[in-house]
Amino acid sequence: MSEPELSKEEIARYSRHLILEDVGMEGQRKLKGSKVLCIGTGGLGSPLLLYLAAAGVGRIGLVDFDVVDESNLQRQIIHGTSQVGVAKVVSAAARIKDINPYVELDIYEEPLSVENALRIIEPYDVVVDGTDNFPTRYLVNDACVILGKPNVYGSIFKFEGQASVFNYQGGPQYRDLYPEPPPPGLVPSCAEGGVLGILPGVIGCIQATETIKILLGKGETLSGRLLLYDALNMKFRELKLRKDPSVEAPTELIDYQQFCGIPSAGEEEPVGDEGFERISVTEAKAKLDAGWEPFVLDVRGDGEASIVKLDFVDRIYKHDEILKIQGELPKDRDILVHCKMGGRSAKAAAALSKAGFTRLTNLEGGITAWANEIDTSLPTY
Repeated sequence: MSEPELSKEEIARYSRHLILEDVGMEGQRKLKGSKVLCIGTGGLGSPLLLYLAAAGVGRIGLVDFDVVDESNLQRQIIHGTSQVGVAKVVSAAARIKDINPYVELDIYEEPLSVENALRIIEPYDVVVDGTDNFPTRYLVNDACVILGKPNVYGSIFKFEGQASVFNYQGGPQYRDLYPEPPPPGLVPSCAEGGVLGILPGVIGCIQATETIKILLGKGETLSGRLLLYDALNMKFRELKLRKDPSVEAPTELIDYQQFCGIPSAGEEEPVGDEGFERISVTEAKAKLDAGWEPFVLDVRGDGEASIVKLDFVDRIYKHDEILKIQGELPKDRDILVHCKMGGRSAKAAAALSKAGFTRLTNLEGGITAWANEIDTSLPTY
């Protein structure tokens, strides 16, 4: 099948590519005839989608089920203030069409799942993983291996990022890098740990570069290499990545939430043997108004507490170091533990329970729920 021709207008648009020896008319026609699926239109998806569209990739698929939130705008540059509350795929599609009206778009406003992954991925030449969680990364990897699709990988956290190319020309897959997922909660999300807004721009552009090279069949890709980027010290490092003979290639999709130790949607985490109680913000407010006087323990860091904190908090100390101050906490008094959204405080409460504390209560939803439901004058982040 021959590659599509370029119109007069497209020749003018892509002229700087056309005079590159390693692209030229033939390469640009390849790009026009190519199909790329981008899973995620957030921090990583933003720069890579902008540049893939501008470069003239003929057909781009967008997979995302989230809506644009104000907290996204610090790094997700494909979206704007006017798009807050709009579905991300809709916002991204509008921006892409403004950049390059010649690009065809496929919109998948749904989460990638075991039920739809093979169907969605199958038509595309390259898959670019712009996701931010382990279950979806394993799902993307396994689907790409089963279908024989290259998987252009990137991830970011705080000031550090990494990128590679998986399942390309017999090279390693994601499971060769991470045969098993980390324990749930060991790696904080960007919502908990934060991320430098510029960081996904660097990693996303690397992903876009690798995608274009694969489509053109030019250069040396990151297959077999893991590129590590330290933005704070402006250093790049490279690690060799080889296929692990003990890792079997997946032949079917599995329950990735269960594989990563995360309760599936609608499945409640086990309670009763946690060693602490759970309470909603509305229940906590009612009890406090009725005279409840717990010791209030904020297990976020000082940086988060400087953004917003409850005016009746008694102590602020990071959740993963909480046992260092156990001798300073009361065992003869109720302790109400909270964080941003309730996850880290639950871990802290569990650790204190094992240390012998018996009067522990976790504030479900954390200070975010308190700001949304109890005191709307408090900022959220």
